[in-house]
Amino acid sequence: MAALSTKFRLRFVDLDEMEPSEKAIAALSPEIVTQLQVFPVEDRADRLVVAISKPADQGAISDALRFHANRRVELVVATSEQIATAIAKYYGRFESQMSGIIGELTLDAVAVEEEEQTAEDSRIGESDSEIIRLVNKLLLEAYGKGASDIHIEPGHERSPLQVRYRIDGICCQVHQIPSIYKRAVISRIKIMSNLDISERRKPQSGKILIHYKRQKMEFRVEITPTVGGQEDAVLRILAKSKPLPLEQMGFSPSTLESFRQILSKPYGIILCVGPTGSGKTTTLHSALGHINTPERKIWTAEDPVEITQPGLRQVQVNPRIGFTFQEAFRSFLRADPDVVMIGEMRDFETAKIAIEASLTGHLVFSTLHTNSAPETVVRLIEMGLDPLSFAEALLGILAQRLGRKLCDQCKQPYHPDQSEYNVLVEGYLPEWFKDHQMPAYTDDLMLNKKIGCSKCGNNGYRGRVGIHELLLGTERVKTVIKKKGDAEKLKAAAMQDGMRTLKMDGIYKTFKGILEFEQVLKVCL
Repeated sequence: MAALSTKFRLRFVDLDEMEPSEKAIAALSPEIVTQLQVFPVEDRADRLVVAISKPADQGAISDALRFHANRRVELVVATSEQIATAIAKYYGRFESQMSGIIGELTLDAVAVEEEEQTAEDSRIGESDSEIIRLVNKLLLEAYGKGASDIHIEPGHERSPLQVRYRIDGICCQVHQIPSIYKRAVISRIKIMSNLDISERRKPQSGKILIHYKRQKMEFRVEITPTVGGQEDAVLRILAKSKPLPLEQMGFSPSTLESFRQILSKPYGIILCVGPTGSGKTTTLHSALGHINTPERKIWTAEDPVEITQPGLRQVQVNPRIGFTFQEAFRSFLRADPDVVMIGEMRDFETAKIAIEASLTGHLVFSTLHTNSAPETVVRLIEMGLDPLSFAEALLGILAQRLGRKLCDQCKQPYHPDQSEYNVLVEGYLPEWFKDHQMPAYTDDLMLNKKIGCSKCGNNGYRGRVGIHELLLGTERVKTVIKKKGDAEKLKAAAMQDGMRTLKMDGIYKTFKGILEFEQVLKVCL
């Protein structure tokens, strides 16, 4: 080996007498050093020193190392036995960490079919089987745990890659992956979502479509550059699901009855409002399922289509080619509809067309990102809608939030003290507490509190339940809208006609033992 190093004019080193730096180890991934049988010896300011055992192949090895390390490389020579020993010694700990994360998962066990594969998969190092298994594990594990989002966050310098799942609205850390894998994981996600793996300076959006055990799963991918030359990935899980019956949506009895009444109307507009992730689309699809009959033609425009159901003609908008909600709505009105659902009112034109359609014999559903039902009316009037037309068209506005539900297996009844009861009365508003026939304070009054068990992961909560506020288009409310009344006047008028605010509905469900008041305060003002 010493003779070969002299022949090819490369320095010969004894790895037994050298201690490689952590920086050098991190410069190359375990897949590369194992595949090429090389070992990084030293990381200098201007180059990476790498030991090889086949100096005759130095040209091909040097090119491969420069591509993966993205820097200048100096080759030195060592024996193949020393290189193999060094790889096992310094890279073995990463393999054990990865095997602990991946577990027993094999490439065959995760029979994931990726759609629209690119030719790059065969030549990109990030498509190594270990990285494929790892990313597959993250996608399927998050889906199996009922997560809504996967957050993949590379740490600074030598810090590990953090993986967090958002479950029931709360982010929880699930994995820490060695930092040497962070670029490979992000690149693998880019490849699966057909994004540019060489572009690391600006955000990119894409999606991943996979099949697993006869289930189709869709992940909406957002790649965002962060400080230190890193990239974060957030994957929203868009699992194809079926609409729930209205009775299973967590409505209080009075709200459910009022909602059913406005759904029976032949025309008008119904809005569902709230922040992102508050279940607006799920609620609208349950409403559509309630009125979905062969006698009705129902069109929906969504971005993306998350819930499918027979009998609906569903369209996914594509703003990149100019197919917006506004264009979809115009097309629907020429397609003989009875009911139209528009995923979101994003501009004045879409809102104006929706009002006109609801006044000409169509039942229109849509969503808006506002905090409460009365605020929604004010927002639309400020956008430029005619108050008279909007008042005539309005059937109802449903504001909603999702609160963490107490685990049915372990929640424990308890008798609250007088001070805790008084806090609930004040939150509900004393003048309405008695009118709505809420429970009086007695010795047998019981609330529920969290305990924790194996079913809920020992946190006391399992699943979420809707908290609702339904403003009906009554004559009193329409009069205030026509006079351009503010949100407080609208709220007062709606409450006189039976509306419960979000906080009131949350407190009602606290007395029913479904929620804790603490969780109500986290989502309601």
